[in-house]
Amino acid sequence: MYWKLFGASATTVAVFLTQTSLAHAQATSRFCSGQAGETPGPACLVAHQDVGALPEGPIYWSIYTFADVALAERFRPSKGIVVQAFSKVWLFNVGGKGQELKAGHHVADVGPLPLDAMQGNFSVEYLKSTFVPGMTAPVHVHSGPEAFYAISGGSCLETPDGVQVARGEGHSLLVRRGPPMLLMAIGSQPRQGFALILHSEGSPPTTLVSDWSPKGLCPTE
Repeated sequence: MYWKLFGASATTVAVFLTQTSLAHAQATSRFCSGQAGETPGPACLVAHQDVGALPEGPIYWSIYTFADVALAERFRPSKGIVVQAFSKVWLFNVGGKGQELKAGHHVADVGPLPLDAMQGNFSVEYLKSTFVPGMTAPVHVHSGPEAFYAISGGSCLETPDGVQVARGEGHSLLVRRGPPMLLMAIGSQPRQGFALILHSEGSPPTTLVSDWSPKGLCPTE
């Protein structure tokens, strides 16, 4: 089973059991359609972008909102991409720390991303998801760093290195490439948000694994 819920209602469990058989194949390759990612269920892919070589220096995920798509596209940087999600228009960019963009609101800079010695050309995956409290993603690894930005709820990220916990609107988490991980929604409110996976072009962004089991370090309340 690739999706788990703790303390959820019988109705919620029934809904997720119908989705569980699809989770392995979907991983991060399923593009969002309809309400996917905005109602409880597996994460889905908002956008894929080949961004080429990155500038020297610390790299950040910069997040903006705009009033409409046309404005966002007008002021989009060369490595930026515009998406619509959670009833807003967002502009995501990978590079140095973000600057104020005309007609847009600079929401956050998440980073610096832990790139280690990665070089060459890069691709980025942007995902969105909605988790009810106690819901977890399948255990997986990434071939590059991952960053999370939540617009609601609480997050717990467990890896063999330990556990990270963050709560509330606008919190973020970072994880380096390589270690297996488990992301869990915590608290009393649904967790909604985005994830970024930055990886070398041609490498698989996400691989599901079964050779590591979390120790249950995430809080259950």
